[in-house]
Amino acid sequence: MPEPYDVITMGRIGVDLYPLDIGVPLARVETFGKFLGGSPTNVAVAAARLGRRTAVITRTGRDAFGEYLHQELRGFGVDDRWVTEVEEYPTPVTFCEIFPPDDFPLHFYRQPKAPDLEIHPPELDLDAVRDARIFWMTGTGLSAEPSRAATLAALQARSASARSGSARSESPAPEFRTATVFDLDWRPMFWDGGDHSSVAPARYREALAHATVAVGNIDECEIATGEREPHAAARALLAAGVELAVVKQGPKGVLAVHRDGSTADVEPLPVEVVNGLGAGDAFGGALCHGLLAGWDIARIVRYANAAGAIVASRIACSSAMPFPDEVERALAEGAVTEAIAAGPSGAAS
Repeated sequence: MPEPYDVITMGRIGVDLYPLDIGVPLARVETFGKFLGGSPTNVAVAAARLGRRTAVITRTGRDAFGEYLHQELRGFGVDDRWVTEVEEYPTPVTFCEIFPPDDFPLHFYRQPKAPDLEIHPPELDLDAVRDARIFWMTGTGLSAEPSRAATLAALQARSASARSGSARSESPAPEFRTATVFDLDWRPMFWDGGDHSSVAPARYREALAHATVAVGNIDECEIATGEREPHAAARALLAAGVELAVVKQGPKGVLAVHRDGSTADVEPLPVEVVNGLGAGDAFGGALCHGLLAGWDIARIVRYANAAGAIVASRIACSSAMPFPDEVERALAEGAVTEAIAAGPSGAAS
């Protein structure tokens, strides 16, 4: 039997075209950098950078950008065996504008439909999904069919296997699994009705019933639970079925509450923000790393905060994901210094 993956993520992928000019409106930008993008894909990259065996379940167009994404995944050490092509739709492209410290507008080109929303349930390797130590899915995967059915099928396979003790005799016992993570990932532009979507809250609640960890910012927690106050949101997520609720509060830090009563309320690491996009994905990959290591929640959140802060100090997302020594250095120094932001090559990535 193949060795189970440490982390399998499922959902968005695309090409990020980020301006190399900071503080310039998109209409005036002349030079862009091209990067692998898509939140769950970046989480897989982030976890791989920290030494974990990762894979992603997603789809691209049958085009040059799709080929580029395969090349990037392999270069980052992420298994791309479940990244398949869709003939009908182009690989998505996302542009951003960079106005530090807190304004980073995103412009998604995912029309007429993104290939990553064309994941069908029969295509899933449910044995691998069941066996993965961590399975990570996102709210965007619930926004359209057949992706919604496929995402729920994966979640149900995980939870059904856990309840039965193991779906297959040769499968790892559920206690060796670490987490089924729901990244709340609220992107209203992907949903019918946008900010006023009438179906999103119900779909979020359906997925929460199968997850063991929920991660989201205040807006995302409100969609999932109706609560905006961090402690109330965490309690509501626990009541919805998860064991660990992680509520990101931006400059106010991160609150994590476990069903066993343990709590961590961690302040952010000081950093001069260049581009905040991708910081949450670095946080996610580091969260997985800490969960897999069996750390207590305070240590996990501090580590994940540091990883996210490092990416916020750099222009790119995927290629900016930190290595373990960079995260440890940021924690030891109590801030993301210019030297850490510059990266191993000495130039900000």
